[in-house]
Amino acid sequence: MTGWTLGRLGGVVAAGLALATAGHAADFAEWRYRQEVHVPSSGLVRLGLPVDTLDAALPGLDDLRVVDPSGQEVPYLVERTVPAGDRDRDARAFQVTLDPSATVAVVETGLAEPLEAVTLATPARGFVKAVQVEGSRDRTTWRLLARGLPIFRQSSGAGQLRLAVPAGIWPFLRLTIDDRRSPPVPFTGARITAAPPVPLPSEPVPVRLVSRTEGPGETRLVLDLGGARLSLAALELDSPDPLFTRTVTLAARRFQDGVIREAALARGVIYRIAVEGQPVSAELRVPLEVETPTRELLLLVRNEDSPPLAITGIRVERRPVSLVFLARRAGTHAVLTGNRQAAAPRYDVAALAIGLRGATASRLGLSPLAANPELRPGEVLPEIPATGPPLDVSAWGQRKRVQLTRPGVQQLELDLDVLSRAQPSFADLRLMRDGSQVPYLLEHTSLTRPVVAVLAPAGDPRRSRVSRWSLKLPASSLPLTRLSCAVGTPLFRRAMALVEEVPDDRGETRPRRLAGDQWTQTPDRPSREFELALLQPPVTDTLFLETDDGDNPPIQLGPCRLFHPVTRLVFKAMPEPPLYLYYGNRAAGPARYDLGLVAPQLLAADKLEATLGPAEALRADPWRERVRVAGRGGILFWGALGLVVVGLLVVIARLLPKPGPPPAS
Repeated sequence: MTGWTLGRLGGVVAAGLALATAGHAADFAEWRYRQEVHVPSSGLVRLGLPVDTLDAALPGLDDLRVVDPSGQEVPYLVERTVPAGDRDRDARAFQVTLDPSATVAVVETGLAEPLEAVTLATPARGFVKAVQVEGSRDRTTWRLLARGLPIFRQSSGAGQLRLAVPAGIWPFLRLTIDDRRSPPVPFTGARITAAPPVPLPSEPVPVRLVSRTEGPGETRLVLDLGGARLSLAALELDSPDPLFTRTVTLAARRFQDGVIREAALARGVIYRIAVEGQPVSAELRVPLEVETPTRELLLLVRNEDSPPLAITGIRVERRPVSLVFLARRAGTHAVLTGNRQAAAPRYDVAALAIGLRGATASRLGLSPLAANPELRPGEVLPEIPATGPPLDVSAWGQRKRVQLTRPGVQQLELDLDVLSRAQPSFADLRLMRDGSQVPYLLEHTSLTRPVVAVLAPAGDPRRSRVSRWSLKLPASSLPLTRLSCAVGTPLFRRAMALVEEVPDDRGETRPRRLAGDQWTQTPDRPSREFELALLQPPVTDTLFLETDDGDNPPIQLGPCRLFHPVTRLVFKAMPEPPLYLYYGNRAAGPARYDLGLVAPQLLAADKLEATLGPAEALRADPWRERVRVAGRGGILFWGALGLVVVGLLVVIARLLPKPGPPPAS
């Protein structure tokens, strides 16, 4: 419900409002943005705040100011459309009976007000059912409310168990679940959702699709909503695909614990399914009711083993935010935003709050966001430093030139060489220019990149029933998280293990288990791709995939790929002088920059794609040298040991007493 309800303004209340709005002249030269509204006459005014105003203002609208034609600051109140509290509750009673062709659930709702939906609970997976919903006030006379509503749950866990009910007061519901075409499933309870007291307003938000990336089992869409701090009501997708179910996740990039990470804001299921004997049912709208921390959001569509979903349109709705103030005179009023150092105003608006409960207001609109002509040059935003303190980089083993196209906020994806040679925590990464550090933010993303491995048979003659393949990687110590292989055998079940042989200082190798799982292929499984999730990243550049075939023929293993998460650096820089990324220092501690104080501004800015040039070796990495040399360390170790043994035998032979002359015969 809205924060305030407006009706008619009485004379006594008007006097109180006049006292509350006795503003003062102020200096607004530190506010970056200005918008105007022409007020035709004195009285109560309501302004709908557009997306760009919310984006320019501080969180909580702390820096928002209203100024009248004489330059006086005007107190205001903010109206936000906030959904009512938790409207879900357990059903008062739930009774299930089994008929020959249906499961019948009678639900006592326990509600004396209109209800909106009922959601069933079941532990079952892998089913699709059609449901008929009836309502009753006395449990004797039943009225048909809906027919053919789909409920389902996939083996992956994605499902739809919510049944929308036409708004009305129904103390009892009867749900008839059709079991004619599939076995019945157990239902253990129901949750009742009350209808909101009044319909909540919403309005569309323009959406710009920044990018679309297809990864293994997932489509990743980057959306720009044009502003941050929006109260999103719902998201809706358009797709021409005839039949599908998908789990979708809306996420945002947030700066937490010194690192940029992706945080889920909301999840839902979209579908278009056909239950046999029923018309096609579809639901492509996902309720949200979340506030966006940034203007750029991530929409992740989980495809599992299905091909990527065709998406032809995306629509987003938000809850409106309004500004209400009492204009003491007609004329052009200004709304100011964009002062990062402003504190929240303290207005004596008690009388204004009381008056809004029975007042009407003129609905006016704001002009587009524009620069404040009174802005005084100076530090309005906390400055992002061009460089930090100097640093001696003589202990770093590698560097690469960072190639920039133009000045601005840059986004640099780390390549395989950096991922391989840097510390696993990336604590040794340093951006350097003219001997000084350039501060950056480290970003861990959910995006993954494939690494193609060279697949070759590596059977062990001593184990004839074991199939074994080697996977040669382009580098060692890569932060790999998943293996995906194509298998040509149409029917099989195998326990697969992924290992590597790690050498020690003596040149001996020991197996190190990285992943393991069971792969099963049956005729009804459409995909021939199988995956293993790595429990830990490898330290060498050669992995081994093996399985015991038992008494079965070996499986036909096809191309294999491994995947690593994308890691980026976000920073502000100019193309010149040259900028370098230093890495390869096992003893370096993590960098600590104050750049996190302006992380929201960096994340909201349009980012340029920076790239890395070729590597320059500055010094050898002792740790990597030990791993590399240990690969041939067996020969060196045993050769050296043999020489030592021969030497010891020579010394012992010299110390033994020489035999005397043979005895006389």
